[in-house]
Amino acid sequence: MRMRSSNPVLKRALQQAGPAGYGQQQGYGQQGYGQPYPQQGYGQPYPQQGYPQQGYPQQQYPGGPAQGYGEARMTIDDVVVRTGLSLGAVVVTAVLNYFLFQSSPGLAMMLAIVGGLGGLVLGLVVGFKGIANGAATLSYAALQGLVVGGLTAILAGSLDASQGAGAGGVLVTQAVLGTFLVFGVMLALYKFRIIKVTDGFVKVVFYASMGALALILVNFVASFFIGGGLGIREASPLGLVVSLVFIVIAACTLALDFRGIEEGINAGVPAKTSWLFAFGLTASLVWLYIEILRLLWIIKSLFAE
Repeated sequence: MRMRSSNPVLKRALQQAGPAGYGQQQGYGQQGYGQPYPQQGYGQPYPQQGYPQQGYPQQQYPGGPAQGYGEARMTIDDVVVRTGLSLGAVVVTAVLNYFLFQSSPGLAMMLAIVGGLGGLVLGLVVGFKGIANGAATLSYAALQGLVVGGLTAILAGSLDASQGAGAGGVLVTQAVLGTFLVFGVMLALYKFRIIKVTDGFVKVVFYASMGALALILVNFVASFFIGGGLGIREASPLGLVVSLVFIVIAACTLALDFRGIEEGINAGVPAKTSWLFAFGLTASLVWLYIEILRLLWIIKSLFAE
């Protein structure tokens, strides 16, 4: 019996794995069901990192996949290591572009725009085609890092200018801690089945993510003709509400990532598929960080003493 999944990325991974990548799936939420999905390309605008080993059972299921074709099966360690490498690439390019902004803001902004557009295109290609290799995932991560570094420099710099030196550094620290906090909370909610990632939940989050991406793109284009675009990314009540909604959606994509990883491990997909899940986790975490960073910036800008 073939394993069924509403996760489009996992479906492609299973198809690519061939007969060895299919196993018998027990009912969702029943005993024996393991642990975690992305998306990714859901994203980004499109995470995923430490996962407790005990949270992802890897036992063999009756009628489950054989080792097959001499290729190792994916484990949670594979996902953790590759996600760590991907997030490392984000951090490296983010730091470089952040400090480049201090000396050459024009060049840094250009790199951020290139990273945003390039990351969007590459992310959609990787997500929808299910490209599972390190070059694609790390390239996407590096491009996203340019966006993260440029945006962080802009928002932190604006606070330094308006509220004094050091305000920007506090903003960045709070955004990073907030991202890890939300990640930990979502992992706990998923692990203890407080959040049930049903097929309906997956569809709602997927379409909400695509809607958010479309809105961000429309706002970006509008900003060339109207100051501030649609106003959804400005320090205003509307911007505050939009950032809160986007944070909820980004956090929910993490639950999809967790389900996908769980299903992939239970299905016995090849180890190389972990690059695809690392891509999804990275996309979710980058989006989550950006939205938390912007939300904190809006709050500090609106309610500054």
